[in-house]
Amino acid sequence: MLSGLARRLVEIGVLNEERARTAHQESVEAGVSFISHLLADKTLDSYGIAAAASQEFGVPLFNITAAELDQEVIGLVSPNLIQKHNVLPLYKRGGRLFVAVSDPTNLQALDEIKFHTGLHIEPVLTAHDILQVIINKALDSAEEGLGDLDDEDLSDLESEAEPDDNSKEDSEAEINDTPVVRFVNKIMLEAIKKGASDIHFEPYETKYRVRQRIDGILQVVATPPVKLGSRLAARIKVMAQLDVSERRIPQDGRIKLKLSKKRAVDFRVSTCPTLFGEKVVMRVLDPMASHLGIDALGFDEEQKELFNAAIRQPNGMVLVTGPTGSGKTATLYTALNILNTEDTNICTAEDPAEINLPGVNQVNVNPKTGLTFANTLRAFLRQDPDVIMVGEIRDLETAEIGIKAAQTGHLVLSTLHTNDAPKTLTRLLNMGVASYNIASTISLIIAQRLVRRLCDHCKEPEELPREALLREGFPEDQVDDITIYRPVGCEKCNGGYKGRLGIFQIMPISEEMGRLIMSGGNAIQIADQAREEGIPDLRGSGLRKVMLGETSLEEINRVTKE
Repeated sequence: MLSGLARRLVEIGVLNEERARTAHQESVEAGVSFISHLLADKTLDSYGIAAAASQEFGVPLFNITAAELDQEVIGLVSPNLIQKHNVLPLYKRGGRLFVAVSDPTNLQALDEIKFHTGLHIEPVLTAHDILQVIINKALDSAEEGLGDLDDEDLSDLESEAEPDDNSKEDSEAEINDTPVVRFVNKIMLEAIKKGASDIHFEPYETKYRVRQRIDGILQVVATPPVKLGSRLAARIKVMAQLDVSERRIPQDGRIKLKLSKKRAVDFRVSTCPTLFGEKVVMRVLDPMASHLGIDALGFDEEQKELFNAAIRQPNGMVLVTGPTGSGKTATLYTALNILNTEDTNICTAEDPAEINLPGVNQVNVNPKTGLTFANTLRAFLRQDPDVIMVGEIRDLETAEIGIKAAQTGHLVLSTLHTNDAPKTLTRLLNMGVASYNIASTISLIIAQRLVRRLCDHCKEPEELPREALLREGFPEDQVDDITIYRPVGCEKCNGGYKGRLGIFQIMPISEEMGRLIMSGGNAIQIADQAREEGIPDLRGSGLRKVMLGETSLEEINRVTKE
């Protein structure tokens, strides 16, 4: 008669009774714990084993993919001990250290960690294979802070004196220090390889960290010694041709990193003085992103048709709206790439131009010299344009010139910062744009967000009650037939996700909507009219992606909170 963990595993279907008996006997003969023997078998469901062990031993089950790892906490336990016992410190609360484990019967591991840290150890259970992936990533990030630099290089760097903040000039050694140069180059190359959108170099009083935004989520990738902060900032400023001696005001610059004869990646650099040194943020601007094509954006077939029809009109205005980092630039550049032919004159006013598009006349606006969006637009109208792209409509003057251009035979593309498509119309009204100009000029509004795409290699179905799915907003007539998936995590992804896709509310301005705008309708009335016309809102578009298995419900709830 089976008992304990073996019986639970049979009950939940992870093992059949015969396999459970055999495994138990093999573990006794090998002199290892039953659960350790099971975890060595890669064909078994590690999540099922963790769930059964959680019930059997009373250790809470923990979703480690949602945890924000703290390198300081991880550093409390030596890497050798972490790898030896397949454990990972997660949080420190007072005198307690919470540690992720896959085998709760390994009391030796908990005792060794307690001895080395002097803390009371609280184990939490997680799936074995996911824990291994997270441990490898955590240890890679913590590799002495400077990646593959050797110990001799590190000790030399740490021993050098930090330059005086009042100094007007930085020494040649500080700026061109070879280990620092190699470290910055390595971070930039890793960001390109991982598909990161931003790199943050952040100085604090007692630590320094480097983070990368991957699939929209910031992750710590390195923790170099705090004394290197000024040298890292100086190196990046030299690469971006900024004033190295000026540390009191923000500066902006640009770096071009040549990967091969045919490919180069630009980095937009922004520095900002903080309490403990200059924070540097680098935006990764990969020109390949503008050549992915319309299918890579994530449009439904119906949305794709509306988008194509709007950008191929000879005049009118197409607005893309959403918060910073929602993919507006990628959508606009995709449109420009489609329209960029020899018989079309395209002019863009941007702040700054993020991606260089051959064949497109791009202008960086510079308010300090009087080259504002409005002045640039006026100049464009004398340049015989077919298509005009304005980086952002920020004021009434820019909006009115853009509308005038759209009314006089030009296609105008631009962005606004609003939460959804209906609010874009009321935002323009609040700016002071006349309602008849809005109704007669704007042909399409695209509101968008970026969500993380589920990894095809490890996603698995998630069971939710019918009532819960209805509360989330899934259609009642489809709720019984849909399958939704949840992230798991594997070696090929980041915590169950790989890449991002857009969710969109694409709202053409119909005649009825135009009449509603002319009569002073508010955002709620416009949204109701959009629903009547069958236009899904952002959440509805996101739920479609969940039903297609492209993203998770958890991710949609993160991005479209109501």
